[in-house]
Amino acid sequence: MSLTEKIAGDLINAMKSKDKVALEAIRAAKTAFVLAKSDKGVDAALTAEEELKIIQKLVKQRRESAAIYKENNRNDLYEKEVAEADVLEKYLPAKLSDEELTVILKDIITRVGAKTPAEMGKVMGVATKELAGKADGKEISAKVKQLLG
Repeated sequence: MSLTEKIAGDLINAMKSKDKVALEAIRAAKTAFVLAKSDKGVDAALTAEEELKIIQKLVKQRRESAAIYKENNRNDLYEKEVAEADVLEKYLPAKLSDEELTVILKDIITRVGAKTPAEMGKVMGVATKELAGKADGKEISAKVKQLLG
């Protein structure tokens, strides 16, 4: 079952249970999927990787909005954004622990032959592809700097 199909099913369940937060978050995801498909063409289907990128983008947008709302003491909007981000994060793969991330990045560094911080770009190119959805770009970057530095 693709992520698009899972979201369609969850949308129906959210409507039945009258869960407003889940309903809004899932509708946003479904809308983003429809827009992405229409950009590609009439009979286009999204790949699993594209679906994950869309969900990641939606979660990131909500987390950033939540931070802004918190700074401006708008707790009502902050809580709404955080709740929606939590709903959407359920569609992403489980995040890697710090130890797992370190092991994988050491392997990637060995494979690409990077030895200095100047070669960080090589490592990041491979790491961001392999760890898509499993770790945040900022986490990956910080860990690579630590390992190469």
